[in-house]
Amino acid sequence: MSRGVGYVVDTGDDRGAITQNILVVEDKPETCEFLKAMLERNGYMVRVATDGGQAHSTFAMYKPDIVLLDLILPGESGFEICERLKAQRDTVPVLVLSAIDLESSRNLAAKAGADGYLSKPIRESVLLESITSISQAAFRRAHRDKSKDEGAIRFSCRCGKRFKVSVQRQGKIMTCTSCGDPLTVPRQT
Repeated sequence: MSRGVGYVVDTGDDRGAITQNILVVEDKPETCEFLKAMLERNGYMVRVATDGGQAHSTFAMYKPDIVLLDLILPGESGFEICERLKAQRDTVPVLVLSAIDLESSRNLAAKAGADGYLSKPIRESVLLESITSISQAAFRRAHRDKSKDEGAIRFSCRCGKRFKVSVQRQGKIMTCTSCGDPLTVPRQT
């Protein structure tokens, strides 16, 4: 279901993760152009970084909903970038897109905090499906109240405003007091 630019990712229980802004970290211009055009054609807003420095500053400034990350980059490796991004905001999913198709690389990426790993070349349908499934999983993790005995659900609006509401309000619609967008209170799982 579309909601402006980007997509509301159906999580199967009347709530959804909003995946709208994507940060692509890739140093090969032709790969960057291909990914950017393909993602924009599918309704996403895309920012591109070609090295670790650009990745960190773009991540901090534009607060992407998901990061697509190559592993072989000039200067800092994708593994190092992933660790640093996750240290800043561990709820933002990172999907590795790499020409390296080794189990040891997949394991190291997972240890660095990556939420998924695809080997290049990547089919458009597989990439879009992976973005959806990884966004769903990250949304569930981020919006689950860690202290269920409190009887509260914690969640955030796209604008960054944080909310804490009682479990009795799960599934109900409310309006963000910061930006005015309608929100559905996530269901506690």
